[in-house]
Amino acid sequence: MSLQPNPIPDPDATRVDESIQPKSSRLWVDSLIRIIKSKTSFIGLCIILILILTAIFAPMIATHNPIEQNIIDRYQAPSSDHLLGTDELGRDIFSRIVHGSRISIQIGVIAVGIALIVGVLLGGIAGYFGRWVDQIIMRIIDIMMAFPSILLAIALVAVLGPSLRNAMIAVGIVGVPQFARIVRSAVLSVKETEYVEAARAIGAKHGRVLMQHVLPNCLAPIIVQTTLSIGTAILDAAGLSFLGLGAQPPTPEWGAMLSDGRAALQNAPWVVAFPGIAIFFVVLGFNLFGDGLRDALDPRLKQ
Repeated sequence: MSLQPNPIPDPDATRVDESIQPKSSRLWVDSLIRIIKSKTSFIGLCIILILILTAIFAPMIATHNPIEQNIIDRYQAPSSDHLLGTDELGRDIFSRIVHGSRISIQIGVIAVGIALIVGVLLGGIAGYFGRWVDQIIMRIIDIMMAFPSILLAIALVAVLGPSLRNAMIAVGIVGVPQFARIVRSAVLSVKETEYVEAARAIGAKHGRVLMQHVLPNCLAPIIVQTTLSIGTAILDAAGLSFLGLGAQPPTPEWGAMLSDGRAALQNAPWVVAFPGIAIFFVVLGFNLFGDGLRDALDPRLKQ
């Protein structure tokens, strides 16, 4: 019986194995550090966190019932009883803005969710299969992009009927072309890589290659576009509500509050000033955070 010596482990192989695991998660850790170090993106992140916390604890933060009317207190200036004043029906503006944060988050999540799902599917199919499939899908996208976004949203709401739900659907459909074009351009570069060709060589089906190998490697631009689109969706939905096509009374939506208070702009400017400021800061927060996230996930900016 002969004894064979145990194989000596290769130090180079061990060194490679130890370096593989950190690289898989190091991208997101480095991106988070870059976001925190960037002043603009950190400010945007703080605004988003304030919005989320306000929406979660809205019943505790609000000082009055947002839909309770009191004609005696109509057009009251900001005071200790009404921090931001009252509107034409005596409703507390501060409480309506606080509860309106929930609607803004709902609009952002649902509208961008519709645009994300449809746009990623269309862009991924167009970029992966190419040829006539790509031509058909992208010509439809080009037709949609030929219309101004707010005009297309108005047309869709006019067909579906004025309501907050239909406004979110319309804003989501309007956002599909941006996602489709971004995903298509990312898929065109990823599908030519070696690991995608290897997956095809071993007989993987097109659907599995697209969903498990191609799209997961396009997450960076998708995440950035999602963040930037939330602010745009909130702004578009506010515009539809301002025109009477979105949220209907007495829903405390910021765009509808602007529309209700425009008649008293000279006598009670706080009725429109504070909802407008809320829209401004929320959209600014998502834009700042989206810009910082884009810079953090861009490998060309890494040192």
